Amino acid sequence: MRRTERGQASITAIEAGLGVLLLLSVLFTFSLGVPDGQSEQAQAQLDVYADDATTLLSNEPPRHRDQTRLTEITESEATFEREKDELERRVERILPDNLMFRVETAYGSVGYPLPADVSTGESTVLTANGDVTLTVWYV
Repeated sequence: MRRTERGQASITAIEAGLGVLLLLSVLFTFSLGVPDGQSEQAQAQLDVYADDATTLLSNEPPRHRDQTRLTEITESEATFEREKDELERRVERILPDNLMFRVETAYGSVGYPLPADVSTGESTVLTANGDVTLTVWYV
């Protein structure tokens, strides 16, 4: 019988090579990140929240006069000042507790300052007296 000599890689060398590949893949995953499908879903959900809230507000009767609550707050600076606290309370009641918001009109804003670098949902309603924009984001 004739024996042929073959070269064999050491199991330790193979394990070390696989370990280096695993370590590099983990390192690249952390440095480059992974695609975030959640942010697209979150964006869509935020838009739905904003649309639903503006739909409710645009169909509510005014507290004093005019066609709707949103038309009333955009009538003048005086009506905005008179109604802004109640508008803020109403929006807080409409939206879930895990959301923050900002309502902007030509006469002022209510809600929270919009932080930088957050996903937001937005809805704008055209009233007889001007636009009302609601922006929402997660806490």
